[in-house]
Amino acid sequence: MPEKTTHWTESLFDSVYALYETATEYRTAVRAAGVTASTVDFDRRVTHEGQITLAGRTNAWGHDSTRTPHAQALSVLHRLYSTVESETQGHYEEAALLYASGAAWAIRAVQRGEQPPRVVFQVDDHGEPGPHATEIPGLDTYADGPALDAAYNALLRCAQAAEYGEELGDREPVSDHEAGEMHRAWAEASGMAEAAYAYGLAAQRALNFVLVEPRRAREREIALARAAARTDQTTP
Repeated sequence: MPEKTTHWTESLFDSVYALYETATEYRTAVRAAGVTASTVDFDRRVTHEGQITLAGRTNAWGHDSTRTPHAQALSVLHRLYSTVESETQGHYEEAALLYASGAAWAIRAVQRGEQPPRVVFQVDDHGEPGPHATEIPGLDTYADGPALDAAYNALLRCAQAAEYGEELGDREPVSDHEAGEMHRAWAEASGMAEAAYAYGLAAQRALNFVLVEPRRAREREIALARAAARTDQTTP
């Protein structure tokens, strides 16, 4: 039995939706990692003061060294959890940018009259996909256009802040004023993942809008084909 063929409008939307699910997975993981890291925050925990002696290790006074094992465990765990949180945040930002730019790419492709069955990404030297441009022109009649533009501008501000912070960081030496500017830029750039995710959601809704007419055209084709089939069956 032949496999059912999915129309390009549906497979394209599924492709974008898969990017949404990916970004959401990492977003949830970042939050979970942050909660886990907070469980070993020294500002929120009371460590047990009990100590152990480390035979064979001496301190500055020539006595056996001691250690507070509970405090050390919290320190080790905090370092491990913080590393996981940081790395997961990096994956989330990458996934969110792929989601946002993939949805934007899909919209632009449909606007050009193309019929891509999936979002296409170029890969880097390691075979990993890189994000597309995120701008979406030509949606003047879209009711949620202002919200889409606002989400895009928020993402653009984060991207510009990241570039500015990187530029300041590459300067040598960095003045006190520039250091302050750099920290402010990095603070704004830290919202990149959330801004990209929000823009991805807005762009995904806009993709549904630009797919309305191709989907209607598909429905008309199906209706005409069914009408022709009924005619053939009734013709003696």
